[in-house]
Amino acid sequence: MTRTVTSVINGKAVTDAAGTLTLNNPADLSDHVADVSLASSRTFLDACRAGKEAQAEWAATPAPTRGRAIQQIGRLIEANKERLATLVTREIGKPYPEALGEVQEMVDTCDFFLGEGRRLYGQTVPSEMHDKQLFTFRRPVGSLAIITAGNFPVAVPSWYLVPALLCGNSVTWKPAEYAAASAQATAELFWHGGLPEGLLNLVVADGPTTFEGLELGMDAGVIDKVGFTGSVEVGRRIGELAGRNLQQATLELGGKNPLVVMPDADLDLAVEGALFSGFGTSGQRCTSLGTVFVHESIHDEFLRRFDEATRAAKVGDPMDPSVLYGPMISQKFCDNAERWLDAVEGHHTLHGSTGTGRITADNPREGFVGDPDAGIFMHPTIVDGITAKDELYRHETFGPIVGVGTFADFDEAIELANGHGYGLSSSIYTTDPKTAFRFAERISAGMTSINNSTSGAEAHLPFGGNGKSGNGSRQSGMWVIDQFTRWQSVNWDYAGKLQKAQMDVTDVSADLDFRLSD
Repeated sequence: MTRTVTSVINGKAVTDAAGTLTLNNPADLSDHVADVSLASSRTFLDACRAGKEAQAEWAATPAPTRGRAIQQIGRLIEANKERLATLVTREIGKPYPEALGEVQEMVDTCDFFLGEGRRLYGQTVPSEMHDKQLFTFRRPVGSLAIITAGNFPVAVPSWYLVPALLCGNSVTWKPAEYAAASAQATAELFWHGGLPEGLLNLVVADGPTTFEGLELGMDAGVIDKVGFTGSVEVGRRIGELAGRNLQQATLELGGKNPLVVMPDADLDLAVEGALFSGFGTSGQRCTSLGTVFVHESIHDEFLRRFDEATRAAKVGDPMDPSVLYGPMISQKFCDNAERWLDAVEGHHTLHGSTGTGRITADNPREGFVGDPDAGIFMHPTIVDGITAKDELYRHETFGPIVGVGTFADFDEAIELANGHGYGLSSSIYTTDPKTAFRFAERISAGMTSINNSTSGAEAHLPFGGNGKSGNGSRQSGMWVIDQFTRWQSVNWDYAGKLQKAQMDVTDVSADLDFRLSD
């Protein structure tokens, strides 16, 4: 079935289109998934204005009632799990088991936050004066503009939408236009969960149009905060725009995530982690493995096993449960990843497959599942010999390309793991607890795993990065509530007279010259 996707404001489809987009299944380009109407910047502004108008009434709704809406949304998602996962697989080529896991993460997020409506706690604070009480309250930020990427087209948006709505905000959601069908299906589940019209508006637009819409919305005072998941370059621009308007954006950006293998590591376990981290989802995760740094004493054996495991991994039809990964999201993503193969230098050696670049009948992958010419598939590529001077060390490739480098001691491993300036995810394989704790203390990444992959966030743990990977904001779990609420301090003086802080205070007398006898 071919879907028709439009923007939706106040529950009504927007018929005016600034452009159109055709989406085909990247695993089977003959499968026409959706026709998309692209919105204008004025439509984006209209959506934000509608959200601004709807937000006050929603904020006045008791928080436990808002939690009830989240509960109902979660049950609807759970009831539609297989249908939504199938659509995700058709639209972006994510292997079906991973797509099921992504939808389950939405369910888990709803399950976590349905109870947070009863736990949006403030505090009572003792006053320094008589007949006075101090309080703190969490208040919603207001009208939010949320912009998400399409590599996780339903799970990552839920990290924003669920807590933002629970906290009493409205949301204008701009999903990735190349994953618009999955976004529309997700929005429909939210709308049917009991949200008032205008509270969640969907705008499908390209990048430049969206940025122009953000500028218009901020100038009009109908955007109170922006959340963005995407590239470092765009994140910088959005952060600058927010800063000029005295706002702080929530930014979750790219990663060049290191995996360190110590000489005492379980090599088979490390290889398994590197395989999933580096090539799962075709390397198209923000938490995908960038470079494996292996102690020089075990480098050759690790590389042999990693190459062997990668060659044996199944690539192809994303509906086949045996495949490690399926196609690239689109031709654009394939082209970008292939360009990074041009950064391979003379001191590098390539491993992992029977070819490099796009998999075709003329450039085959041994053991490929399905018809490679039907879709957009890439060979997994291991680039050995990575050094800190290489382009492939310093930049995110966002494709099935994994580097391998060596280190002589722990200090050099840390230097290499941090030196590229990203700080999203990381991993170390070791059997020494002391080494594990030292790594966690010194790594700059916002997330680290010990004897596990760089990918695999759980819905109740904070997610986010530092450095080029973000501005320190965190999503998921109770920590994300700080992104979507503001603290309000309230002091209530019932003394019947003006009492001045730091001046009209009660003191106690003490004999500070007292000394114990010898």
